[in-house]
Parts: sequence; structure tokens; C-alpha cells
Amino acid sequence: MTVLPAPSAPDRAMARPLATRTRVAAAVTALAVTGVAVAVTVATSPPATAEPGNVVVSENFTSGSLPAGWNAVDGTWKVENGRLYGTSASSSENNKITFGRHLNDFRLEATMRFESVSAATRWASLGIDVPADGATPWWIATMRSGTTAANGLEFAQRTAANAWVVTNTASAPYAAGTGRDVRVAVEVHGNQARWIFDGREAMRTSSLQRSANGVQGLFVNGATVSYDDVTVTELAPNGYLRPEGSPFTVIAHRGASAAAPENTLVAQEIARRGGADWIENDVQPSKDGIPFILHDDTVDRTTDGTGRIRDLTAAQIKALDAGSWFGPHYVGERVPTLAEQLADLRTRGGNLLVEIKGKHTKDEVATIIQVIRDEQMMGRVFIQSFEVDALRYTFELAPELPLGLLRSNLDADPVAISKELHLTAYNPDGNALLAKPEVVGPLHAAGVAVMAWTMDSAGLWQRLERIGTDAIITNRASELVGWNSGFLQRPAADPTVTITSPVDGAKLDRAQSPVIAVAATNADTVTVTLDGRKSAAGRKLDLAKLIAGKHTVRTEVTGPEGTAIATSTFTVTVSQAGLGYLILTSGADATALSAMTIKLAHAQYAELATYADRQAGKLVPAEVASVIAADARTLALR
Repeated sequence: MTVLPAPSAPDRAMARPLATRTRVAAAVTALAVTGVAVAVTVATSPPATAEPGNVVVSENFTSGSLPAGWNAVDGTWKVENGRLYGTSASSSENNKITFGRHLNDFRLEATMRFESVSAATRWASLGIDVPADGATPWWIATMRSGTTAANGLEFAQRTAANAWVVTNTASAPYAAGTGRDVRVAVEVHGNQARWIFDGREAMRTSSLQRSANGVQGLFVNGATVSYDDVTVTELAPNGYLRPEGSPFTVIAHRGASAAAPENTLVAQEIARRGGADWIENDVQPSKDGIPFILHDDTVDRTTDGTGRIRDLTAAQIKALDAGSWFGPHYVGERVPTLAEQLADLRTRGGNLLVEIKGKHTKDEVATIIQVIRDEQMMGRVFIQSFEVDALRYTFELAPELPLGLLRSNLDADPVAISKELHLTAYNPDGNALLAKPEVVGPLHAAGVAVMAWTMDSAGLWQRLERIGTDAIITNRASELVGWNSGFLQRPAADPTVTITSPVDGAKLDRAQSPVIAVAATNADTVTVTLDGRKSAAGRKLDLAKLIAGKHTVRTEVTGPEGTAIATSTFTVTVSQAGLGYLILTSGADATALSAMTIKLAHAQYAELATYADRQAGKLVPAEVASVIAADARTLALR
């Protein structure tokens, strides 16, 4: 096992490093707690700085005993046959073992197998944030043996009051059952996480409440579960990059603006219930300096009042009706302050992508940041703006806040300006991005996510997904959530290929005539070689012209989602019957046929080899004569 100490980072204390090319977890889904309000606890000390790719824990349990540093808190934990076994005697026992160290950005993965369960509802978990002594509160990513149930997978917290808060549930594509290895993983970025079941994302959350010192763990409830190949790997801090095969981050433009009056708390609530990962809203100050949520520079379009927001006091703005213009059932909705919106998100769940709208002084930006701090939402707010100065002020005042630059047209060098402004994301108009999709790769290579605005159709979403866009700002958030669900259910698009003939390991004599057969899926091109020379699927192998011994068929297929390779190695064997077939089909002169046949019948292999060599190119075609001679010499040595 490898457990490494936290790296020191004195020169990185004030810097927010960009991610590497590795595309780590995207931003994650909004809170869905039925009938439960959750208060977020903000960590008072920062976690260790991430070293992307650093493997903190790697354990395959070959030592025969519990690894050093692993704390079996409760239940029965033992190592046997190269696996860790955990047993919980009943459904009331949430038995656990802890390990690792506190990390903000990491991937925890393991191979899990239910050996026995008391019921299909029993479960095992990956511990996301667990005190080393196992005390509550702790967070887990859970898998039931009946994984196809609606709650077969869960993100859940065991609170300090020893109660459950289940924030997110999902079903897996098949049941884990018993006796079946399942590779599972959870990728964590602060309060966000992805649940990955056998290589495919199944669920997200943005509801984690991180501690200052929680570590990782494994849990078992009402079952015996075995674990193998447990690893913990640090991830780069930019969790807004969309991993390969994962769906978009869904950002609700001005809340659920297609279903409710924009930039209101009701629009925010509808977007949250519809599954949006983030709420996007605009912030501007009132005359007396209170940050309000409003898009236009006047209140004329979206309220029953008139005038510039900067000319109206907070009391005047709060008196306005911000809902009746949209529909009669929204009469009485008010323009929320930034503080009111953040308080709603903090207590009911969700994250805010806030646009600093229009020119702001440094003091005005400082007021916005102070409101975010006061509402304890620094870890759940993303700042974006068209205004470069607003982003500069934000970075100067709060370098820990992620930044996005809004653009109607692409910069000549998006990577350069991203580095200059310390961007986490580059946020262009979606149509401008589609006109120049080649910018996505260099931005990702620089660790910068790409969030496109404002795209509202499935056709556009599909095009943006293909070029690697990470997030979509949309007026139709619930529809994009549904599109994402379909995306996750799609069949695998990776190309596959197998060689069905000759099968790997086959032993063939000269009389056989196998055909190269290849089975491929999701492939546009197929190339085949035999011993490194070009061949083709469907071609009959002439074993009379191959030397005895091993030969390799290799095929490579390419498709929209990548490349796949398969090989098959077969052996051409030497036998008296096979040599007879060579002689009879050699095209040799009748005199030579008679002479070689007589020598073969009398097992005069050495004389046959000499004769074939002497008559090569004369009475016996040269190419086949050399094969006859080689096989005869092989038989002579037996």
C-alpha cells in the first residue's frame, strides 16, 4: 500500500492552479432532499493542495493483513485471498474502515463484490468524507446489491444527530447481486461529486458538506462485502471540465426562465426541481449599493416599475412586482437581493453562476464578494462577466472564486486571455464556438473549461457535445437534464473488434484453408495485417506458402469515438499428412511428384528435403519447394 503525506505548497498558497489535460469531473447536480432543509458547514481550514495524478492510496491486499494506517472502526474486517472482507451482522450496523488523508479533489475507486446479503436493500459504500475515528457526520456513495432499484445508488450523509439525509438517488444499469465484481468510483471536487458505476457516470451531487479533516473509508451494512484494488488519486481542482462519456453541466439561464419570471426565487426553485446543476443569474447594485438579481439595467421589462436599477433604492426595488408580467399566477414575486438568493441556495441546495452585469467599480465588486462570504457560499459560487475589470477585481479580492469570461465573439487566443485572467472557464456564445470548435482542445489542454451560452435545442446540444463542450447555459434546463439522461443511457459508442478466424492459439496443418474473419462495431475503417504485411478481412489464408510456426493476424479499427485493436496468433504445424498435401498441390512436374511421394511414403524426409532443394525452380516451383524442404527437415529431426 502507498500512503503519501500531503505535499507542501508555500509558493501556491495564493494561487489557484489550472487543471492539467486530464478531464476531471464536471460540475454536479442540484440538491434534492425531500422534506429536509440542510445547513451547509463551511470548512474553517483549507485542505492539502492537490497534486493531480498523485496516487495517495493503492492497495491490492496481497500482504495477508490489514494495511498499515487502515483503521477498522467497527464490524469485522479481515484480509483473505488477496481481498479485504467487511461484515456487518445486521441492517442496523453501518460498519466502516477508514484510511487515506483529507483531500478536496480526488477519485476513490475500488472493486466491490457482495459475498452475501441479508436482503437486496443492504449496501456497501465508498466513504467520501469520514472522520478517521468513524464519528458522525460522514458522507458516503452507496451501492445496494439490488442496484437496479430507484435508490440502488445513493449519495447520503449520516448526520451528527445519527439521522440519514439522502441527497441523490439513481439506479444502475444492472444489479450487482452477489458474487459479481463491480468496479465503482466516486470523483469529488469540494461539495461536488460524481458516482461512477462500471466506468459510466450514474449520478451527480452538489450537496456534500465537507469537513476540515475527513478521510476516505469503506462501509458495509447487513452484508459481507469484499473489496480489491482500492486507489485514491488526487485530481486537479477544476471540476468543471467534463470527463469523457459524462453529460453536460446544466446551467439554468436566469433560473427556469422559460417557465417562470427570470431572475426570481421561483424561477430558481423550478430550475432546482428540474435538476439543473447551476443557476445562472445577473447581479447589479441599487442606488444604495445593495446587490440585486436583475438582468436589464432598468426594471421596466421585468417589473411593474420604471427606471434604472442604479437610480432606485433597495426599498423601492423591493416594492416592485417582478412576476405579473410573466403570468397571473406569479403576481407578487419580488426582485431578490443577492443575499436572499444565496440564502435560498444554501438552505435548499444548488450553486450559483453569477454574472457581474455591466461596469462595476472595485468597491462594488468587493460588496458582491462580501455578500457571498457572509452567506457562507464561497465554495458554491462561480463568477462570470463580459467585463474584464470585474474579473480582475474578483481575482484580486477573492482568488479562490472560479472565474469565467463571457464572450460574444471568440478571442484571437482564448488560451492566452484565460491565463492572463486566471480563468476557470471560457464562456463564449454557443454559435461562435460551433463556428470555431478547434479552440476547445487547447483550452482543455490549459485546464480551462468551456461553457457555451445560450443554447436551447437538442440539435445544438448534440453538436456542442461532439466538440467537447463542458457546460451549457440554457433557457430550457429541464429539457437539457432529460437530454443528459438519454445521453447516459446510450449504448457504448467506442469501437470494438475481435478476430473470429483464425482463433487465437489455433494449430493448423497445411491442408486447412482458414479465412480471416473480423467482427467490429462502431467502426468506420478496418485494417488487417498478417505478420506485419497488409492483408484483408475475408481473405483465405494459403497455408501452403507460410513457413511452419507462429503467425499473427492484427486488425485495427477506427470510429468516431476512437480506435480498437485485436490480434490472433496461430501456429502452422508440420505433419506427414500436411507435407503430402503440399506435395500434391505443389504444381510440380509429374516426375517430381512421383519421386517426392515415394520418399514421403518411406519417411525418407532428409532425402526429400535435398530433392526439393535440388529441383526448386526446375521440376518444382521455387516458392513451394522451399516450404516442402523445410517441413521435410523438421520431420527428419523428430
